[in-house]
Amino acid sequence: MAKSLTTYPAFWSYYFKEHRKPATRALHYFGTAAALACLIFGVAFEPGLLFFIPLAGYSFAWIGHFFVEKNRPATFTYPLWSLVSDFRMFGLWITGRLGPHLKKAGVT
Repeated sequence: MAKSLTTYPAFWSYYFKEHRKPATRALHYFGTAAALACLIFGVAFEPGLLFFIPLAGYSFAWIGHFFVEKNRPATFTYPLWSLVSDFRMFGLWITGRLGPHLKKAGVT
């Protein structure tokens, strides 16, 4: 990416272009679900699990980027927008509303 993104809507479109492959998105979903599970079970039962939230979330996502998508994670350049977008994409996927967002970004 040559130029810096200055708005979240521009980043949102870029985000999907960096997650073109279904396997990359699947690894993100798994990592996000694992991070949420660590949060829920960490708060409810075992506080030590809270330590694993970033490890669970980022490890699967970065595997997707480095080995499947073969690109650099957006987290390195846009950490907050990337985190928000990971949860947003997960929410759209789990509610069955992701398709139009992929299509709008030109991802089939």
